[in-house]
Amino acid sequence: MNKNNTKILALKYRPRIFKELIGQEVIAETISNAIKLKKTPNAYLLTGIRGVGKTTTARLIAKALNCSKNIEVGEMCGEKETCHCKEIENSNHIDVLEMDAASKTGIDDVRELIENSKYNPTSAEYKIFIIDEVHMLSKQAFNGLLKTLEEPPAKLKFILATTEPRKIPITVLSRCQRFDLKRVSLNILSDHLKKICKIENGKITEEALDIIARAAEGSVRDSISLLDRALIHQSLKPEVALDAQEIRNMLGLVDRSKIINLIQYVLKGDQKSALLNFQKIFQGGLDGKLFLNDILEVLYLFSRRINLGSIEKDLFISENEIDLIESSTEGLNNEDLALFWQITIKTIEDLKTVSNEQLALEMYLLQLIHVKSIEEFDKPESQYSKGSSDPIGQKKIIEEKELEQNLTNPVKQQLKSIDQIKVLKEKNIDKKNDVQPKFNINSFEDLISISGEEKDAELKYDLERNVKLIRFENGKIDINFNEKLNKNFIKKLSQSLLKWTGKRWIITLSKEDGGKTFFEEKLNLKKKLLDEEKQSGLYKEISSIFPDIDLIKVEEENE
Repeated sequence: MNKNNTKILALKYRPRIFKELIGQEVIAETISNAIKLKKTPNAYLLTGIRGVGKTTTARLIAKALNCSKNIEVGEMCGEKETCHCKEIENSNHIDVLEMDAASKTGIDDVRELIENSKYNPTSAEYKIFIIDEVHMLSKQAFNGLLKTLEEPPAKLKFILATTEPRKIPITVLSRCQRFDLKRVSLNILSDHLKKICKIENGKITEEALDIIARAAEGSVRDSISLLDRALIHQSLKPEVALDAQEIRNMLGLVDRSKIINLIQYVLKGDQKSALLNFQKIFQGGLDGKLFLNDILEVLYLFSRRINLGSIEKDLFISENEIDLIESSTEGLNNEDLALFWQITIKTIEDLKTVSNEQLALEMYLLQLIHVKSIEEFDKPESQYSKGSSDPIGQKKIIEEKELEQNLTNPVKQQLKSIDQIKVLKEKNIDKKNDVQPKFNINSFEDLISISGEEKDAELKYDLERNVKLIRFENGKIDINFNEKLNKNFIKKLSQSLLKWTGKRWIITLSKEDGGKTFFEEKLNLKKKLLDEEKQSGLYKEISSIFPDIDLIKVEEENE
C-alpha cells in the first residue's frame, strides 16, 4: 500500500513549494524575491491564527535557502531525492533544527541553542533554527536570544512562529522581519476543498463543502481536517453524496434558516413558539457556544442588510436565507441589533459558569423577547407637544406616559443588564393607573416574607434555597443561582414584583459569588445562637447538675 494514501489529508496536502501556499500569495512572493536578491533578514517572524501556514512557510523558507538545485532563483527544485528539500520537509535535516517553545521554555534550552549556533552548517548552505510558539519562551530565554538574533553568524537564520505576537517582547520584535499570515477567505478555502475532494474521489455536495469552509474560520488545516472527517463519514455509504444537513449534524451545527426562523419568533414576541422551536433544535443536538456564534452571524447579516442594502451571494447564503433575512429585518434598527449582540456576547460568557446549558439558552431567548418589547424613551422632537417650549418637560411627560402604558403589560422587559439598557428613573405611579403598589419591599427578607404572605410557595422556595443575593437596591436585584433554580423563576419574579410594587425591577444575573442562600444563612445563624448558648454560664451550670442533657434548639423571645 502506498504510505501517502494512509496520511491524514492535512499532511498529505501540505504545500511543498511557495506556489501551493494558498491565501498568502503576497507574503510568498515577498520572501521569494528577497531570497533571489540575497537580502534575507537574520530572523523571520511569522504570525497568524492556527492552521494558516506558519510552520509550513518556515519550512518553505528553509528549503528555498538550502535547495542545492535552484538556490540562485530562490525556489525548490522538486527533486526531493537528490536535494536537501526532502529531509527538510520531513523535519530530519541535520542543519535545520525545529524547536517547540511550548515544551522548551527555559533559558537552558536557549543556551543550548546558542551554543549550537557557533558551528557552521554541515552540508546545507544555511543553518536554520525554527522556533514554533515562540511566545511561550520565558523572559530570561528571550533575553538570552537577543544578541544572537541581532548579530548571528553569517550562515545562521532564525525563523520564529507564533499565534500571540503581543506576548513577544518588543526587543525581540524589533530584531525580526515580521510577516502576518492572514485568514484564508471562504471562497479560496471552498475551492481548495473542492480540488482535494475531487482528487480523493469523495462525494460531497458543494453546499456541504461551503459549510466546512465556513466552520474552519479561515484556517486551512482545520478545513482539511474537517474534510478528512467528512470523507471518512461518507465512505460508510460510498454510493451516496454527503449533503449539507449531514455535515451540520456531523459538526453539531444548526441550519441557518432555523436560526433565522427562531429569531423571527423572538422579534414577534412569540415566547411559546420561540421556546418550542428552540427545544426542537436543542434535542437535535447542538453546542451552546456554536449556537450563540451562529446567532451572532445572523445578527451581523441583519445589520449588513439594514446598513448596506441587499445581501450579495458572497457569504455562501442561499436564496431562501436571503429572503428570510429580507423579511426579518423589517422594522429592525441598529439599536435593537446592538442590544441583541451584547446580550449574546454576555451569554457566551455565562455558559462558562452555568452547568445547565439548556436553562441558560432558554433564559437568553426570554431576555431577547422581553428586551425587544421595550419601547424607546427618547422620542423624536416631532412627538413633543407643539405648544410647549420646554423640551425637558415634554420629555418627562412622554416618559411618564410610556411608563404607565408599560405597567399595564406584566410581561414587559425585566431581564436587563445594567451595561446594556438605560436605567429608568423612578416615577410616581399615577393614581388613575390600574396597577397600584401593594407592598413596600426594602430588603431581600421583605421579598421572601411577602412571597409567603401571597402564598407563592414556589417563588418563596427558590428565593430561600436556590438564589444567592449579590446586591439589593430599590428597583434592582443582582443575584447568583444554582442549577436547581426553576427555569421560569426570572419571569415569575418579574411579574410578582410589578404586581406588588407597581413598578418594574431590574434583575441582573451576576457571576459574582453570592456566598450562601438565605436558607443556609438562617441555618448558620441558628447554629451560632446554639453555640453561644452552650458557652453561657446558665447552660454550664445546668449541665453540671444534669450531665446527660443536650441543648438542641434556641429561639429568640418575641418582644
